[in-house]
Amino acid sequence: MHWTSAVSENVKLPAAVAECASNIRDDMGGRTPDMVVAFVSAHHVEGYADLPRLVESALDGGVLIGCSGGGVIGAGREVEHRPGFALTAATLPGVDLRPFHLEDNDLPDGDAGPDSWETLVGARASEEPQFLILADPFSLRGEHLLMGLDYAFPAAVKIGGLASGAQQPGGNALFLGSEVFGSGAVGLALHGNLAIDAIVAQGCRPIGKPLQVTACQQNVLMEVDGRTPFEVLRETFEELPERDRTLAQHSLFLGVVMDELKEDPQLGDYLIRNIVGVDAKRGVFTIGEMLKEGQTVQFHLRDAETSAQDLESMLSRYAGESAGHQKSGALLFSCLGRGSDLYGRPDHDTDMFREKVGNVPLTGFFCNGEIGQVRGSTYLHGYTSSFGIFRPKRGTS
Repeated sequence: MHWTSAVSENVKLPAAVAECASNIRDDMGGRTPDMVVAFVSAHHVEGYADLPRLVESALDGGVLIGCSGGGVIGAGREVEHRPGFALTAATLPGVDLRPFHLEDNDLPDGDAGPDSWETLVGARASEEPQFLILADPFSLRGEHLLMGLDYAFPAAVKIGGLASGAQQPGGNALFLGSEVFGSGAVGLALHGNLAIDAIVAQGCRPIGKPLQVTACQQNVLMEVDGRTPFEVLRETFEELPERDRTLAQHSLFLGVVMDELKEDPQLGDYLIRNIVGVDAKRGVFTIGEMLKEGQTVQFHLRDAETSAQDLESMLSRYAGESAGHQKSGALLFSCLGRGSDLYGRPDHDTDMFREKVGNVPLTGFFCNGEIGQVRGSTYLHGYTSSFGIFRPKRGTS
């Protein structure tokens, strides 16, 4: 398995593709790629329709998948707020790739069986596939898609992100093979000698103490530990240092422990969700996640320092747990709200990835939503950096 990655800031898309392809051909050493992944900034919108043809003529072989982005990541470098094109190519011996495109009206109903989802993506659960998914945020119910894939393929890792760079429906581009789509989702089901290690850095730290949901209705949090969440938050707020009080006014979230048997939740056990509404009169909160009585929740804060610490911890843990594994290549799906806008400098997350995991070819883009797993279930996140690290299941190839 061989990966390589390149990035170009050339303002002309044909020249950017040619530059990246030349670097990739040199690094491939005559190998023919099986998979090609491309991400392009919105500065090149006029060239979206030509991108598959340009890539195909520059690289001989490989199933193309990609999308538009508000910024791109290539060769371990982040290109934001300016023209960017990122390209990666990989040889995947012993791996079968099955591309698929779907629209929202193709998604099976809630009562459909697993076979409907298998037919949708052209893969069987018995084949133990992994999934790379890129979707348009304006036209697809992303969470419905992920819930269905988790239902039909519970053991499969799913990674990806929502295309970005457009402000209205039809403005994004999804690339698959020789085609360009303005809606729906494109994906690859990959099975064979391939494993994908998923890391989701949600960038938050807990405040206060873990709480048990004692009353809720769908996504409305009505009571924790027998008290209203507003009352508990007010008490927590009074105990915070001044800096955290300021953060809590604009960067407050709720973490939900997804493993109901977890007695001592740690970093990575929480699914971080927005507090989308507060009814101060009733003392209840509306959360961007369906809730259940008995769940453990905890208030969280996010800032640049916390995000950096969270990412460092997650990557360090992975580096320790994966010691000895051959890591061939990686994809990074990072929120538009991260990057230099959060950290005040570019390349923060990519630099830390290289420091902790190693010099693994890394490509990606800045997303309108990131696809990643928390405790074995797949979610659509915000504000995260979601990594997919590709390696062979066995042997060294």
